[in-house]
Amino acid sequence: MAIPDFQTLMLPLLELLKDGKIIKLSEMVEIMSDKYNLTDEERNEWLPSKTQKTMYNRVAWAKQYLKNANLIDSPEKGSFKITQKGLEILKTNPQKINLRFLKNLELNKLHHEYNDNNENDNENKTPEELIEGAQVLFTESLQSELLSKLKQIDPIRFEQIVLQLMEKMNYGVGSMTKMSHDGGVDGIIDEDELGLEKIYLQAKRYSDNKVNEKEMQNFAGALGCSPVRKGVFITTSFFDEKAKKKAASVQGKVIRLVDGEELTKLMIKHNLGVQIKTQIEIKKIDEDFFSEE
Repeated sequence: MAIPDFQTLMLPLLELLKDGKIIKLSEMVEIMSDKYNLTDEERNEWLPSKTQKTMYNRVAWAKQYLKNANLIDSPEKGSFKITQKGLEILKTNPQKINLRFLKNLELNKLHHEYNDNNENDNENKTPEELIEGAQVLFTESLQSELLSKLKQIDPIRFEQIVLQLMEKMNYGVGSMTKMSHDGGVDGIIDEDELGLEKIYLQAKRYSDNKVNEKEMQNFAGALGCSPVRKGVFITTSFFDEKAKKKAASVQGKVIRLVDGEELTKLMIKHNLGVQIKTQIEIKKIDEDFFSEE
């Protein structure tokens, strides 16, 4: 039997965890390899890049997408268990779980009727389009995993990361304010060596709560009582509409809002909290080389 693709593995992996036990990724790979009767050659097949074994890579991606959708959780590093949400999904007896299923789940449009006309879209795509599509999927997964990490760290560590990000973006050198007397300000960026221009920072590490109007008022108040003209409010969550309106209404000041999605994009762009795992060279024919001129 051929090595199953990562989407095919999603439902079997979720069913593997349905009794609530905690299973390591390496165990998942072995169990799935047995389930699909893979030969020794298939079990030891490597990706073209030689960075991982093919089956391990596919199980890992299936696991990651299930985790991104909050169907499984990681109570300890390298180990996974099903969530209540995952159990509820299994109760609906899905015929399969794939990226379209998870997308519908995210949009609260869960159903079990699939438009299979789009299943083979890849057959009509150019190699460049396939590569770009894979990069998008990888980046989305990385963003989700990164945001999950940020939501779990200590709030003080999150403030430090925000300062690091601002420095990485070349806004200047940052420093944290005293925790008990920050007055709505968590950090200050000196945009120039003499500190003539400053930026106030506020960082809120929330799991689910949105930044509300009161919190924005506190930050705007601290900004309004100072000569500082610029402020940046960063959160792992979102801003409610009243908070957005409050930020936009501050006279003579500029408050830039950065939510969790934009935060992860900026961190990835500036290589903060992430590292390059592998690089792939794409080569094409050098037409000039074959020219007779």
